[in-house]
Amino acid sequence: MQRNRLAEETSPYLLQHADNPVDWYPWGEEALLDAKGANKPILLSIGYSACHWCHVMAHESFEDPATAALMNELFINIKVDREERPDLDKIYQVAQQLITHGSGGWPLTMFLSPATQAPFFGGTYFPKEPRHGMPAFGDLLRRVAEYFHGHGSEIAQQNAQLTAALASLEPPPAPGAVLDRAPLLAARAALERTFDARFGGFSLAPKFPHPGSIERCLRHWHGTSAEPSPDLKALYMASLSLARMAEGGIYDQLGGGFARYSVDGEWMIPHFEKMLYDNAQLLCEYSRASLATGEELFARIAGETADWVLRDMRSPQGGFYSSLDADSEGHEGIFYVWTPAEMQALLTATEYAVFSRRFGLDRSANFEGAWHLHTYESIAGIAAAVDESPQAVDALIAASRAVLLRVRDLRIWPARDEKILTAWNALMIKGLAIAARVLRRPDLADAAAAAVDLIRHQLWRDGRLLATYKDGRAHLPAYLDDYAFLIDALLELLQTRWRSKDLEFAITLSEVLLTQFEDHQSGGFFFTAADHEQLIHRSKTFSDDSTPSGNGVAASVLCRLGYLLGELRYLDAAERTLQAGWPMLQQYPQAHMSLLNALEDFLQSTQILIIRGDATEAARWSAQIGALYAPGRMLFAIPRDTHGLPPALAAKSAAAGTVAYLCTGMTCSAPLDDLPSIARELALRIR
Repeated sequence: MQRNRLAEETSPYLLQHADNPVDWYPWGEEALLDAKGANKPILLSIGYSACHWCHVMAHESFEDPATAALMNELFINIKVDREERPDLDKIYQVAQQLITHGSGGWPLTMFLSPATQAPFFGGTYFPKEPRHGMPAFGDLLRRVAEYFHGHGSEIAQQNAQLTAALASLEPPPAPGAVLDRAPLLAARAALERTFDARFGGFSLAPKFPHPGSIERCLRHWHGTSAEPSPDLKALYMASLSLARMAEGGIYDQLGGGFARYSVDGEWMIPHFEKMLYDNAQLLCEYSRASLATGEELFARIAGETADWVLRDMRSPQGGFYSSLDADSEGHEGIFYVWTPAEMQALLTATEYAVFSRRFGLDRSANFEGAWHLHTYESIAGIAAAVDESPQAVDALIAASRAVLLRVRDLRIWPARDEKILTAWNALMIKGLAIAARVLRRPDLADAAAAAVDLIRHQLWRDGRLLATYKDGRAHLPAYLDDYAFLIDALLELLQTRWRSKDLEFAITLSEVLLTQFEDHQSGGFFFTAADHEQLIHRSKTFSDDSTPSGNGVAASVLCRLGYLLGELRYLDAAERTLQAGWPMLQQYPQAHMSLLNALEDFLQSTQILIIRGDATEAARWSAQIGALYAPGRMLFAIPRDTHGLPPALAAKSAAAGTVAYLCTGMTCSAPLDDLPSIARELALRIR
């Protein structure tokens, strides 16, 4: 008798499949034991809520009674949300690429041996009917089942080869390697080779934002800013990429926030899903670029992105939801597109005259017969054409945007994945903390602090983090990214608003990181904890993907926290991580931006400025000093009456007045009590 077991899950993606005629299991002991007992291969399907092709395959195959009956007869069927179980997704994405020599993606469809959970065949999307050189899914199911039952020895041999291949993916570490700046320079050269000088970005279509590459360009430019010939090309690459994205259709010109990627090379038409992790990282980069350049556009985009997050992605408890779907009413992008007639009916003639020129309503349709907003003409150009001031044109466009957004909000919305992921919330906490400082917006710091408190109260249990929370239920052991990203976020929030409990939390998380995740033999950190469920492979990756590398972020935060606290254990662990990743940094530096940031932090010895005194005055000093872009510097304003600080911070006190301690590495100055002198000193020590 068919029985779908997904109804009690927290993942919205799994719940979308709870009414399928497929006998779905969540990943777990029941499914694995049933597969062994029945000697049936496992059909593992991995996707996520906002995935367009996941929906297509679900509608075509998983909702079809005949296909479902075939799946139930021949397989034990397991459905996994890749956002809740990135450990499984990392393993089986790599395995799929090794087996098929093709690219990965979602939906991921893998067929596993029941005894070992090792895959013997796989792919991504399979159509219900044969097309584009792909077999019909039903035919594939029959052939895979026949192969499993008739070729046991070949499958066993392939499984052994796959296990060996997975184990060999990580090159041997380089203990004792002399760490130097060579990978930083090689990455800078690689970025210029891939840079799109017309539209910005670092790839052709499909074009992803790559916030790590933008951060690296900004950091590289800043590191050369005191030289006779600063690297202005690096600054240009970052600035052009940010400007073209802000003008493009990848950015929601009405509501703020970014889609996942652009299907073209001009940033015009996005894949319309909006992910929390993309917007968190881009919030960081637009805020930093605003600070570095003074460009008003970057500040506006940062503010609008933060507003979108607080308006559309924040839970009543203070956490942040995971994503907005690309589809609504069964069509991708329909929520976002317009016709000129719709807009003319809503705007005055004067408003429409400028809005249509600004966003291309006077041009040909650019998305399936409709118009998706993309910036075409500059404010100055429109002002000249309609004989208005730029300020008047800007005001007309702002008023039009507000009208259209109110109307758009009445449409049928894309589905929202309302699970709260620790790692992705940590990325957003970091972005909000940075934006709060740069934009001088205390409300963003309030939101960041509230999200930290939610994690501490709901996702911190018995001295360990949990990975996901929804509808009052937190579960699943947390991963490396959860710990590393949250420590990083806490260090940023502490620079925005000092709360001693946040430092205590960061230290506690760091201790778990070292005891549960570190590879004590070879250096670096595994993706799963030592007491995690045993899978076919324990991943340890150093490269970035759509989110930063957990190893890169871990090395960076341990380096910075090590210098802040005078804790050599943290610095040693950071160095071991860099040495473990050194062969990959030498071969493919452009794929390891997070690890490069950690390398730079380590080589130049993080600069730390600690301000002690009256809370209001210390905050004023911090705001004035923090008005300059300084990626290699941390700045903390700690009120004089703060108690219970770690020894390295407690020793930096202020008996009266306000003072600052300037530290580079483990060496700190005497207390400095003259703000202009401190500013001059910092100007000589560019970080």
